[in-house]
Amino acid sequence: MKNISQLCVLLCAIAPLAAFSVTPDQPAKTNSAGNANPSLDALFGDAVVAKGKGFEVKRTDLDGAVIKLKTTYAQHQMPAPTDLDGPALKNLIFQKLILSKATDADRKEATDTFQAQVAKAKKDNGMTDEQFDQRISMGFMPGETRAQWDKEQIENATLPVVLQREMKIKVTDDDVKKFYNDPENVSSFEQPEMVRASHILLMTQDPDTHQPMPEDKKAAKKKQMEDILKQAKSGADFGELAKKYSEDPGSKDKGGEYTFPRGQMMPEFEKTAFSLKTNEISDIIETSYGYHIIKLSEKIPAKKVDLDKVKDSIKNFLVKKEIDKHAPQFIASLVKDANIQILDDKLKNTDLSIEQPKEAEPAATAPAPAK
Repeated sequence: MKNISQLCVLLCAIAPLAAFSVTPDQPAKTNSAGNANPSLDALFGDAVVAKGKGFEVKRTDLDGAVIKLKTTYAQHQMPAPTDLDGPALKNLIFQKLILSKATDADRKEATDTFQAQVAKAKKDNGMTDEQFDQRISMGFMPGETRAQWDKEQIENATLPVVLQREMKIKVTDDDVKKFYNDPENVSSFEQPEMVRASHILLMTQDPDTHQPMPEDKKAAKKKQMEDILKQAKSGADFGELAKKYSEDPGSKDKGGEYTFPRGQMMPEFEKTAFSLKTNEISDIIETSYGYHIIKLSEKIPAKKVDLDKVKDSIKNFLVKKEIDKHAPQFIASLVKDANIQILDDKLKNTDLSIEQPKEAEPAATAPAPAK
């Protein structure tokens, strides 16, 4: 049975930028059953539900944490427990205790990490600043601003920095090489055969309803593609044709280019791409999306990914394993010294212990190779 680690939410900064797990079909953002009425907040203030040495947790903090926990369960395709106030409060207390140990150097390192993640996300996804802002806003809570989102992300990135320093966790280059060369982890660094290919797509389904277009419109698209194919085979620049005509928003601005292994594309598309010779242009093929023509630029043989390309991912993975291993004892010591008081009567029995995570099989949890 699947299980969400107690550190899963607490250490979310170890994972890739959380914004890109947000999808339009995610559960709608709703207030939890225990949320305070906004009008009552205005009258009586934002109630403190827990406090301790150097921190306090307010009701709005807890309500937001409950929503995020529900999202985590949804992302793991698991039903959420009916009462998440206790687990959410527990995570918040742990986070605040750890952040109370943060130094200026820790916060700067976390800020730099966050900014680098944002820049990489934009580059990898070919996004402008505006497109990135629009994408991440899909995951905002009601009323949340970009500044608040940035602050939360930086705090999340600060958690593992503090834990690594406080628990004196060191992962050396030799540790990374040992993991990389371990026979049990070989499959984690195998890059399958891939192709680098460009395509031009003319869609034959309605972009809003995803229903097939009428036959007369399909016929017009087919005729247009035949003309584009003639231009391509007569020597016109394929990338420029893609920028001009393609209706694939994911590749149009990149000249239609994708790099992919088997198993990621539509079967008809994949079969054609892998069957072409370098610089060969296909005839028109049809998928459920529409009509395509494909040009193969390169066949990339299967190989083991170079250590330089995965060493940072391996190091982060090994650091996370050590944090998961030692954090329970460290957090327990913080709880013991914090004189924590839970002021909400319904949450008085919140369990603040944290169980030791079970050792995971290396091959099952090793970082994926860079593409």
